[in-house]
Amino acid sequence: MADRSVDVLLLSVGSDLPYLTGYVAMPLERLTMAVIPRNGEAVLVVPELEAPRVEPLPDVFTVRPWGETEDPIAIVASLTGPAPRVMIGDHTWAVFLMALQSALPGTTFISARPLTEALRLVKGNAEVELLRQAGGSADAVAGLLAREAFAGRSELEMSRRVSALLESNGTDVAGFAIVAAGPNGASPHHEAGDRTIRAGDPVVIDFGGKVKGYCSDTTRMFHVGEPTAKYREIHDVVLAAQRAGIAAVEPGATAESVDAAARRVIDDAGYGRYFIHRTGHGIGLDGHEDPYIVAGNKQRLEPGMAFSIEPGIYLPGEFGVRIEDIVVCTADGADRMNRAQREVIVVQ
Repeated sequence: MADRSVDVLLLSVGSDLPYLTGYVAMPLERLTMAVIPRNGEAVLVVPELEAPRVEPLPDVFTVRPWGETEDPIAIVASLTGPAPRVMIGDHTWAVFLMALQSALPGTTFISARPLTEALRLVKGNAEVELLRQAGGSADAVAGLLAREAFAGRSELEMSRRVSALLESNGTDVAGFAIVAAGPNGASPHHEAGDRTIRAGDPVVIDFGGKVKGYCSDTTRMFHVGEPTAKYREIHDVVLAAQRAGIAAVEPGATAESVDAAARRVIDDAGYGRYFIHRTGHGIGLDGHEDPYIVAGNKQRLEPGMAFSIEPGIYLPGEFGVRIEDIVVCTADGADRMNRAQREVIVVQ
């Protein structure tokens, strides 16, 4: 904060708050906000009815509960004082930011992301271990799905099944389960619907959840019955691209160079225009965070940075293929958080 000439940091909903305090704010119309001055005591302003959920950390911050008839904006403004420059969390609701701007007309508000990103970007050993546990839970689910019957079930039914398997195999909370069968697989963020999965369908399953706040995110390819030669060709290209991307991970490499390594394989195979998204995204307390593995990002990788490698090919009206693992950059290259089978998984 001193380096950035910032007087106060304000954090509300979002992952920056639990990263620094251990407390996850509920996204309510009642304001929760940590007031962290550059010099002085940090205070967590929290609705009185939520205060029992706060684990006391007196060496880190004090708690200021506010009652139903109090004005939390006025409380935050009084704690902030006439600060010239205040950083505010990116996920703070606009209604609260606008109210604070009115209460503190002499204050310039700027994004907290440059500060909090720098703190969260490199994971410590305990964080990496939680990412590994989350990845292991996802791997277990991928293995169990390989023994499931897909044909005759709807995408939505399979999506609910994936979420249930996550929560019964080590994931605290299932976050999402994309199930996209047949031509729906050509839409990377397809929402599972009532389409019945049938013989001959390729099925994209992209799923994840949280273990003690840290995320998993894995995509595996299933095929109902024996795949066609064209499907196997596409799958092999995507798998080769993923291997190339993972091989390019090393300290000092740029994020865009990892993207380029994966993209080159798909371009050389003639499918470049069907790879329509970045190669990866950072992961931690958020499912998507820095660093982003994309062209134009010249950020250099460091040991402890965690991100996905997930190239894909999407053929409109036919099918899509995506293979995704989470890796952590180490001094020796990429450390995979996922070990489940990456080759096409044939199911019934």
